[in-house]
Amino acid sequence: MEFIQLCNAKNPIKPMSLCNFHSFSAKAGKKILFLLTGLFLVLISNSGVNAQEAGKRQLGGMITATNNGVSIIPSFSLGRPAVFFDLTMGGERLSFDPMLRFAMDGKPWAFVLWGRYKLINKDRFTFTVGGHPAFIFQETEMMVNGKKEIMMVTNRYLAGELNSNYKLSDRVSMGIYYLRGTAIQALGPQNTNFLAFNTQISNIGLISDFKLRINPQVFFLKVDADSGYYLNSAFTFSKGDFPVNFQAFFNQKINSTVPGDDLVWNLGLLYNFSTTFSKK
Repeated sequence: MEFIQLCNAKNPIKPMSLCNFHSFSAKAGKKILFLLTGLFLVLISNSGVNAQEAGKRQLGGMITATNNGVSIIPSFSLGRPAVFFDLTMGGERLSFDPMLRFAMDGKPWAFVLWGRYKLINKDRFTFTVGGHPAFIFQETEMMVNGKKEIMMVTNRYLAGELNSNYKLSDRVSMGIYYLRGTAIQALGPQNTNFLAFNTQISNIGLISDFKLRINPQVFFLKVDADSGYYLNSAFTFSKGDFPVNFQAFFNQKINSTVPGDDLVWNLGLLYNFSTTFSKK
Protein backbone atom coordinates (compact mmCIF):
# COMPACT_ATOMS: atom_id res chain seq x y z
CA MET A 1 0.00 0.00 0.00
CA GLU A 2 0.82 3.58 -0.34
CA PHE A 3 3.10 4.21 2.61
CA ILE A 4 4.35 7.49 1.21
CA GLN A 5 0.94 9.10 1.56
CA LEU A 6 0.79 8.85 5.32
CA CYS A 7 1.12 12.59 5.78
CA ASN A 8 -1.98 14.73 5.64
CA ALA A 9 -1.35 17.02 2.68
CA LYS A 10 -3.75 19.62 4.05
CA ASN A 11 -0.94 20.67 6.39
CA PRO A 12 2.39 20.88 4.54
CA ILE A 13 4.32 21.49 7.75
CA LYS A 14 3.70 17.98 9.12
CA PRO A 15 6.86 15.94 9.84
CA MET A 16 6.98 14.12 6.51
CA SER A 17 7.33 17.40 4.66
CA LEU A 18 10.64 18.26 6.35
CA CYS A 19 12.65 15.99 4.09
CA ASN A 20 15.10 16.29 1.22
CA PHE A 21 13.87 19.32 -0.67
CA HIS A 22 13.74 19.43 -4.48
CA SER A 23 11.80 22.13 -6.34
CA PHE A 24 9.19 20.88 -8.77
CA SER A 25 7.34 23.24 -11.09
CA ALA A 26 3.55 23.26 -10.96
CA LYS A 27 3.57 23.94 -14.72
CA ALA A 28 5.63 20.79 -15.23
CA GLY A 29 3.08 18.87 -13.16
CA LYS A 30 0.29 20.09 -15.42
CA LYS A 31 2.23 19.04 -18.52
CA ILE A 32 2.71 15.56 -17.03
CA LEU A 33 -1.01 15.37 -16.28
CA PHE A 34 -1.90 16.29 -19.87
CA LEU A 35 0.59 13.75 -21.25
CA LEU A 36 -0.82 11.01 -19.03
CA THR A 37 -4.34 11.83 -20.14
CA GLY A 38 -3.24 11.51 -23.76
CA LEU A 39 -1.52 8.20 -23.02
CA PHE A 40 -4.63 6.77 -21.41
CA LEU A 41 -6.79 7.87 -24.36
CA VAL A 42 -4.42 6.12 -26.77
CA LEU A 43 -4.47 2.95 -24.68
CA ILE A 44 -8.26 2.99 -24.50
CA SER A 45 -8.62 3.56 -28.26
CA ASN A 46 -6.45 0.50 -28.93
CA SER A 47 -8.36 -1.82 -26.62
CA GLY A 48 -9.39 -4.06 -29.53
CA VAL A 49 -6.11 -5.98 -29.78
CA ASN A 50 -6.64 -9.68 -30.54
CA ALA A 51 -6.45 -11.50 -27.21
CA GLN A 52 -5.83 -14.86 -28.89
CA GLU A 53 -2.33 -14.05 -30.14
CA ALA A 54 0.67 -15.70 -28.52
CA GLY A 55 2.73 -13.89 -25.91
CA LYS A 56 -0.15 -11.71 -24.83
CA ARG A 57 0.18 -9.29 -21.95
CA GLN A 58 -2.43 -7.35 -20.07
CA LEU A 59 -2.54 -3.61 -19.66
CA GLY A 60 -5.31 -2.09 -17.63
CA GLY A 61 -6.03 0.57 -15.15
CA MET A 62 -8.41 2.98 -13.59
CA ILE A 63 -8.81 6.74 -13.75
CA THR A 64 -10.45 8.20 -10.65
CA ALA A 65 -11.84 11.69 -10.18
CA THR A 66 -12.69 12.46 -6.56
CA ASN A 67 -13.66 15.38 -4.37
CA ASN A 68 -11.07 14.36 -1.75
CA GLY A 69 -7.97 12.40 -2.66
CA VAL A 70 -7.70 9.61 -0.10
CA SER A 71 -4.49 7.66 0.48
CA ILE A 72 -4.50 3.88 0.24
CA ILE A 73 -3.66 4.07 3.90
CA PRO A 74 -7.03 5.74 4.27
CA SER A 75 -6.52 7.61 7.52
CA PHE A 76 -5.12 10.47 5.46
CA SER A 77 -6.18 12.50 2.46
CA LEU A 78 -5.05 15.27 0.17
CA GLY A 79 -7.92 17.42 1.46
CA ARG A 80 -9.02 18.68 -1.95
CA PRO A 81 -10.22 17.30 -5.32
CA ALA A 82 -7.80 14.94 -7.06
CA VAL A 83 -7.37 12.68 -10.06
CA PHE A 84 -5.65 9.27 -9.86
CA PHE A 85 -4.03 7.32 -12.70
CA ASP A 86 -3.60 3.72 -11.52
CA LEU A 87 -2.00 1.45 -14.14
CA THR A 88 -1.22 -2.24 -14.20
CA MET A 89 0.78 -3.98 -16.89
CA GLY A 90 2.39 -7.40 -17.14
CA GLY A 91 1.73 -11.10 -17.39
CA GLU A 92 -0.02 -13.71 -15.29
CA ARG A 93 2.32 -13.39 -12.30
CA LEU A 94 4.66 -10.40 -12.66
CA SER A 95 3.30 -6.87 -13.04
CA PHE A 96 4.35 -3.23 -12.91
CA ASP A 97 1.68 -1.08 -11.25
CA PRO A 98 2.51 2.64 -11.21
CA MET A 99 0.17 4.91 -9.26
CA LEU A 100 0.29 8.56 -10.35
CA ARG A 101 -1.76 11.03 -8.33
CA PHE A 102 -2.47 14.71 -8.91
CA ALA A 103 -4.54 17.49 -7.44
CA MET A 104 -7.20 18.73 -9.87
CA ASP A 105 -5.14 21.84 -10.60
CA GLY A 106 -2.44 19.64 -12.12
CA LYS A 107 0.01 19.76 -9.22
CA PRO A 108 1.56 16.34 -8.50
CA TRP A 109 0.77 14.62 -5.22
CA ALA A 110 2.41 11.18 -5.35
CA PHE A 111 4.19 8.84 -7.77
CA VAL A 112 4.28 5.24 -6.48
CA LEU A 113 6.12 2.71 -8.68
CA TRP A 114 4.90 -0.73 -7.58
CA GLY A 115 6.41 -4.01 -8.73
CA ARG A 116 4.39 -7.12 -7.81
CA TYR A 117 4.74 -10.88 -8.17
CA LYS A 118 2.08 -13.55 -7.52
CA LEU A 119 3.80 -16.34 -5.58
CA ILE A 120 0.53 -18.30 -5.52
CA ASN A 121 -2.04 -17.80 -8.26
CA LYS A 122 -4.87 -20.30 -7.89
CA ASP A 123 -8.54 -19.99 -8.81
CA ARG A 124 -9.59 -19.31 -5.23
CA PHE A 125 -6.37 -18.22 -3.50
CA THR A 126 -3.69 -15.70 -4.43
CA PHE A 127 -0.63 -14.57 -2.52
CA THR A 128 1.31 -11.57 -3.82
CA VAL A 129 4.53 -9.85 -2.75
CA GLY A 130 5.42 -6.35 -3.86
CA GLY A 131 7.58 -3.33 -3.28
CA HIS A 132 8.05 0.21 -4.46
CA PRO A 133 10.12 3.37 -4.42
CA ALA A 134 7.85 6.38 -4.12
CA PHE A 135 7.87 10.15 -4.21
CA ILE A 136 5.42 12.48 -2.54
CA PHE A 137 5.19 16.16 -3.46
CA GLN A 138 4.12 18.91 -1.11
CA GLU A 139 4.10 22.69 -1.11
CA THR A 140 6.08 24.34 1.64
CA GLU A 141 7.46 27.80 2.43
CA MET A 142 11.18 28.21 1.75
CA MET A 143 13.68 31.08 1.71
CA VAL A 144 14.95 31.80 -1.82
CA ASN A 145 17.43 34.67 -2.24
CA GLY A 146 16.28 36.10 1.06
CA LYS A 147 12.58 35.97 0.14
CA LYS A 148 9.89 33.57 1.27
CA GLU A 149 8.45 31.54 -1.60
CA ILE A 150 6.08 28.59 -1.85
CA MET A 151 8.00 25.69 -3.40
CA MET A 152 7.11 22.14 -4.34
CA VAL A 153 9.28 19.64 -2.46
CA THR A 154 9.85 15.91 -2.91
CA ASN A 155 10.12 13.26 -0.19
CA ARG A 156 11.31 9.72 -0.93
CA TYR A 157 10.19 6.41 0.57
CA LEU A 158 10.49 2.65 0.18
CA ALA A 159 7.86 0.05 1.10
CA GLY A 160 7.13 -3.66 0.77
CA GLU A 161 3.85 -5.56 0.95
CA LEU A 162 2.34 -9.01 1.46
CA ASN A 163 -1.18 -9.52 0.14
CA SER A 164 -3.36 -12.63 0.38
CA ASN A 165 -6.88 -13.13 -0.94
CA TYR A 166 -9.26 -16.11 -0.73
CA LYS A 167 -12.52 -16.42 -2.67
CA LEU A 168 -15.23 -17.96 -0.52
CA SER A 169 -17.64 -17.84 -3.45
CA ASP A 170 -18.13 -16.00 -6.74
CA ARG A 171 -19.42 -13.01 -4.77
CA VAL A 172 -17.50 -13.04 -1.50
CA SER A 173 -13.76 -12.90 -0.86
CA MET A 174 -11.52 -11.94 2.04
CA GLY A 175 -7.85 -11.39 2.68
CA ILE A 176 -5.06 -10.06 4.86
CA TYR A 177 -2.76 -7.27 3.76
CA TYR A 178 0.52 -6.15 5.39
CA LEU A 179 2.66 -3.13 4.49
CA ARG A 180 6.04 -2.15 5.91
CA GLY A 181 7.31 1.33 4.97
CA THR A 182 10.58 3.13 5.64
CA ALA A 183 11.64 6.70 4.98
CA ILE A 184 14.88 7.17 3.04
CA GLN A 185 15.61 10.55 4.62
CA ALA A 186 16.47 10.98 8.30
CA LEU A 187 13.68 13.43 9.17
CA GLY A 188 10.01 12.65 9.65
CA PRO A 189 8.39 9.33 10.60
CA GLN A 190 10.83 6.52 9.93
CA ASN A 191 8.88 3.27 10.19
CA THR A 192 5.29 2.44 9.38
CA ASN A 193 3.38 -0.82 9.79
CA PHE A 194 -0.08 -1.28 8.29
CA LEU A 195 -2.06 -4.50 8.82
CA ALA A 196 -5.55 -4.84 7.33
CA PHE A 197 -8.31 -7.43 7.11
CA ASN A 198 -10.27 -6.97 3.89
CA THR A 199 -13.61 -8.32 2.70
CA GLN A 200 -15.33 -7.89 -0.66
CA ILE A 201 -18.99 -8.55 -1.38
CA SER A 202 -19.72 -8.05 -5.07
CA ASN A 203 -22.57 -8.28 -7.58
CA ILE A 204 -25.28 -7.31 -5.11
CA GLY A 205 -28.34 -6.85 -7.30
CA LEU A 206 -30.22 -3.56 -7.15
CA ILE A 207 -32.88 -2.29 -9.56
CA SER A 208 -32.60 -3.14 -13.27
CA ASP A 209 -28.97 -4.07 -14.07
CA PHE A 210 -27.44 -1.87 -11.38
CA LYS A 211 -25.01 -3.64 -9.04
CA LEU A 212 -23.39 -2.79 -5.71
CA ARG A 213 -19.96 -3.86 -4.43
CA ILE A 214 -19.03 -3.38 -0.76
CA ASN A 215 -15.42 -3.45 0.49
CA PRO A 216 -15.30 -3.26 4.32
CA GLN A 217 -11.90 -3.12 5.99
CA VAL A 218 -10.55 -2.98 9.54
CA PHE A 219 -6.89 -2.14 10.05
CA PHE A 220 -4.15 -1.47 12.55
CA LEU A 221 -1.68 1.35 11.86
CA LYS A 222 1.59 2.04 13.66
CA VAL A 223 3.74 5.07 12.78
CA ASP A 224 6.90 5.09 14.91
CA ALA A 225 5.58 5.31 18.51
CA ASP A 226 1.95 6.13 17.57
CA SER A 227 -0.65 3.49 16.71
CA GLY A 228 -4.37 2.96 16.33
CA TYR A 229 -7.34 1.03 14.93
CA TYR A 230 -9.67 2.08 12.11
CA LEU A 231 -12.75 0.93 10.21
CA ASN A 232 -13.68 1.84 6.65
CA SER A 233 -15.75 0.75 3.67
CA ALA A 234 -16.18 1.59 0.00
CA PHE A 235 -19.57 1.32 -1.73
CA THR A 236 -19.24 1.04 -5.51
CA PHE A 237 -22.24 1.27 -7.85
CA SER A 238 -22.04 -0.03 -11.42
CA LYS A 239 -24.44 -0.48 -14.35
CA GLY A 240 -23.97 -3.46 -16.65
CA ASP A 241 -20.90 -3.10 -18.87
CA PHE A 242 -20.80 0.68 -18.53
CA PRO A 243 -17.11 1.47 -17.72
CA VAL A 244 -17.79 4.36 -15.30
CA ASN A 245 -18.66 3.51 -11.69
CA PHE A 246 -19.68 5.71 -8.77
CA GLN A 247 -18.07 5.19 -5.37
CA ALA A 248 -18.71 6.49 -1.86
CA PHE A 249 -16.05 5.90 0.81
CA PHE A 250 -15.58 6.59 4.51
CA ASN A 251 -12.86 5.84 7.06
CA GLN A 252 -13.57 6.14 10.80
CA LYS A 253 -10.96 6.26 13.55
CA ILE A 254 -11.82 3.80 16.35
CA ASN A 255 -8.98 4.43 18.80
CA SER A 256 -5.70 5.97 17.68
CA THR A 257 -2.86 8.29 18.66
CA VAL A 258 -1.72 8.71 15.02
CA PRO A 259 -2.33 12.32 13.90
CA GLY A 260 -5.16 12.63 11.37
CA ASP A 261 -8.87 13.29 10.99
CA ASP A 262 -11.35 11.17 12.92
CA LEU A 263 -13.48 10.78 9.79
CA VAL A 264 -12.19 10.74 6.21
CA TRP A 265 -14.66 10.42 3.33
CA ASN A 266 -14.92 11.00 -0.40
CA LEU A 267 -17.09 10.56 -3.49
CA GLY A 268 -15.61 9.55 -6.81
CA LEU A 269 -16.13 8.54 -10.42
CA LEU A 270 -14.07 5.54 -11.55
CA TYR A 271 -13.28 4.75 -15.18
CA ASN A 272 -11.94 1.21 -15.73
CA PHE A 273 -10.25 -0.07 -18.87
CA SER A 274 -8.32 -3.14 -19.94
CA THR A 275 -6.58 -4.26 -23.10
CA THR A 276 -4.49 -7.22 -24.22
CA PHE A 277 -1.40 -6.86 -26.41
CA SER A 278 1.36 -9.10 -27.73
CA LYS A 279 4.92 -8.64 -28.96
CA LYS A 280 5.53 -9.45 -32.64
